[in-house]
Amino acid sequence: MPEGDTVFRAAKRLDEALVGGEVARFDLRVPRFATLDLTGQPIRSSIARGKHLLLRIGDSTLHSHLRMDGAWLVYRVGEKWRHPAFKVRAIVGTAQREAVGIDLAEIEVVPTRDEDELVGYLGPDPLGPDWDAVEAARRVGGDSRSIHVALLDQRNVAGFGNEYAAELLFLRGILPTTPAQEVDVPALLDLGVRTIRMNRDRRHRTFTGVDRPGQGTWVYGRAGRPCRRCGTLIRRGEQGADPTRERITFWCPTCQS
Repeated sequence: MPEGDTVFRAAKRLDEALVGGEVARFDLRVPRFATLDLTGQPIRSSIARGKHLLLRIGDSTLHSHLRMDGAWLVYRVGEKWRHPAFKVRAIVGTAQREAVGIDLAEIEVVPTRDEDELVGYLGPDPLGPDWDAVEAARRVGGDSRSIHVALLDQRNVAGFGNEYAAELLFLRGILPTTPAQEVDVPALLDLGVRTIRMNRDRRHRTFTGVDRPGQGTWVYGRAGRPCRRCGTLIRRGEQGADPTRERITFWCPTCQS
């Protein structure tokens, strides 16, 4: 599932493949921007902001969000794609490399000076150069909702998704329904920052320290299976800011109380 570390790696791939070059191919397969052409423009930078990716081209910024299934893949020019063409939403290429965006849920192009209109609402980013632990703790700790919901709200802190919320709360022994104002938020965020920074350069995300498929999580995706720590069956439920934004929660009723 794409979370802040996934987007960080995607931005890094695009930076290494495209930045410093000039656009030789530009194709956005969304009605609003289907006729936009940035061919000939210099590719200046590629950065992640929470779960958002910003590719700066000339005086414009191509903004994308991966949501649940999106990805940016890089190919040599002329190389056969490893996915169906109907999934492609964006192509940005130089004379040597092509970045192909598949299953992207959001695509916008704005003047770079207007980027804040798209991402200015986001809270501090633990993978950003300007991470502000004090401000993030103030926002999360001041939230009147449950800690699971508060941690997922990108206005509080940018980059943590459902998997991170479930795993961090397990590691800190906190029930997902606990009010955020009753949690040691600085300690929780410190763990989150260390974990997401550890995972940002890994191919497979892990919370257990085991880098093997199926063994990287404590509770996420493990409902009905024994807790790796105490053997109690993992439970699942649903929480969200409202019924339209509910997320599945996972927890151990013994280790989190």
